[in-house]
Amino acid sequence: MIRNALIAAAATATIATAFAPMASADIIGAPAPCVTASDLTGPDFNVRKCGVSDVDQFRTGLDANGNAYCGPASLYNVLHYWSHVKGAPIGWGPVKVNYLDPMKQVDYSTVTGSISRIGTDAGYNGSTNLTNLRTAWDKATQPARDAGWQTSRGVVSTLDRPDFAGDLARKLNEGPLQLVYGRYKKGPLNDTLQRSGGHIVTVVSATGSFGGNTIQLKLADPGRAGDHGDDGYLDTQSTYEALDVTLTKRHFLQYSPATDDKDTAEDESLEPGTYTWVDRWELTGPRYVSDTTRQMVEGFNWFDMAK
Repeated sequence: MIRNALIAAAATATIATAFAPMASADIIGAPAPCVTASDLTGPDFNVRKCGVSDVDQFRTGLDANGNAYCGPASLYNVLHYWSHVKGAPIGWGPVKVNYLDPMKQVDYSTVTGSISRIGTDAGYNGSTNLTNLRTAWDKATQPARDAGWQTSRGVVSTLDRPDFAGDLARKLNEGPLQLVYGRYKKGPLNDTLQRSGGHIVTVVSATGSFGGNTIQLKLADPGRAGDHGDDGYLDTQSTYEALDVTLTKRHFLQYSPATDDKDTAEDESLEPGTYTWVDRWELTGPRYVSDTTRQMVEGFNWFDMAK
């Protein structure tokens, strides 16, 4: 594992739980005001990353106006951090992330093209997933490795993790995370849930306790722009936001319908589905309200770099 040095201020001062003005105002990214936190001592944790962008996924020029580009957009936020805050050379050919400011209209089309490129590298086929997005990270960070940087990445699932809260805090301390949650509807039997879709966001802050059953997060969510639906929203970047959510550990019976294997003559989708007891973390918050589904976190991608 690559270990990043903790910021000097974190070693000498108590980090406030609320956002405070950034010490370095020239870092592009993250809703201001913001102060980095890196507190992993004692039974509780408080970790926060500044300099993370909050790009919109809904854009002219993307397939279906970016309706399913949450994965590429959230990964762009991660790459923005490593480029602008840590100075890593990241990009694709002549396009370098550290040259771009997503809030500047002059860079809007290039940022859109970068999100599209991430989608291509992640094998976009109407959606992306955490596995393929790690491949897209590898391709975007190749210039950094060529320049002598070391990179690493991985995934943490909610399944079989006795301290998912602590895992999330420790990995966030290295860099911003890509978190995926499923939208779960009622299953065929009482008290069962069935996945009906999903969404990927960027985690920028986490507060909670090691071994705890709840976590407070702040998210950069590419799909929840404040100007969504306004005139011209597909052609302009919205104001950056850090959305507050709570994760609460749940243990429930998940129903998974059978799917057809196109390489066989049989239609496996006609077979009975399966029921499995799983651990997920329910995501709730003022901007995450639904009458039809419940949002259950399934895992996250983590990333690290050092030179």
